[in-house]
Amino acid sequence: MAEILDDSPANIERLAKALLADRLVAVPTETVYGLAGNALSAEACAAIFEAKGRPAHDPLIVHLSDLDMLGEVAVPDPLTRTLAEAFWPGPLTLILKKRPKVPSLVTSGLETVAVRIPAHQVFQKLIAAARIPLAAPSANPFGYISPTTSAHVAAQLGDRIGFILEGGPCRIGIESTILDLVTGSLPRILRPGAVSEDQIRAVLGPIQKGPFAVASPSETQGLIAPGLLDRHYSPGTPLVLRTRPFASEELMNLPTDVAALCIQKPGDARPNIFWLSEDGDPREVARRLFSMLRDLDRAGFGSIEAEPMTDEADLGRAINDRLRRAAGRGNQVR
Repeated sequence: MAEILDDSPANIERLAKALLADRLVAVPTETVYGLAGNALSAEACAAIFEAKGRPAHDPLIVHLSDLDMLGEVAVPDPLTRTLAEAFWPGPLTLILKKRPKVPSLVTSGLETVAVRIPAHQVFQKLIAAARIPLAAPSANPFGYISPTTSAHVAAQLGDRIGFILEGGPCRIGIESTILDLVTGSLPRILRPGAVSEDQIRAVLGPIQKGPFAVASPSETQGLIAPGLLDRHYSPGTPLVLRTRPFASEELMNLPTDVAALCIQKPGDARPNIFWLSEDGDPREVARRLFSMLRDLDRAGFGSIEAEPMTDEADLGRAINDRLRRAAGRGNQVR
């Protein structure tokens, strides 16, 4: 079973040595917990794919300690420094041209690489101690709900990895925004997150409009970024995403084997009614979303019926994106 270690200097040194020896370490970030390995080692990255049961066409995000490390793995775009000054360290991933030393497995055979500088101080200590870029997808079996605590990681991957670095609950709770800087005439958001479209536009000016990227699980060609499959972040219990919030009578008439997942606390109280925030605060909803889905998945319900955010601005877009992918294509009602 994986050891859960705090961020004492001795433990950070021990884990840095483990990473340099191509071992894997589950790590805290401000978004979700990741499963980290040496991004420049094909062997370490292959171990990440094996531990997660992740298909090779789904690329990894490479995490850096600072901008000086960026040149090891990517060719900076002219916009990179502008975005880095505005959003790094933080929950923004950039798609850039890759350097030859990055193993093709990391990038699904493509000539682009996903990179970011995380804001979590504990993870930053580890990257700085190891002095190598770290590939780190979410620390969960592929396609399942992302982990936001060390206990989630231990429950899912504890028998497949050696170490978990304790960093407390994740502050944001959903994965980073992914911005493609290389494949179009304008930058394009591939996956929404805590860095919003409005924030990016305020820094860059115009960006490409359009729906967030969606790929079918049957697609086997390399994806340009992770988190693009039309079914992802999913509980084992069937989940249906509503097209609008619950009406009071709908909640009261819901079968007892169906869990109602509400954005904010409703006036009705029944054992199968749950909520993500007392008042619908998007930051609290995002922080609690994956943890609540895990709890409902273990509760024995026949299905989960979730309502969307009514305002998709900023974090609401990211929350609804995760709910859509957790439900899968076509699973929307009313």
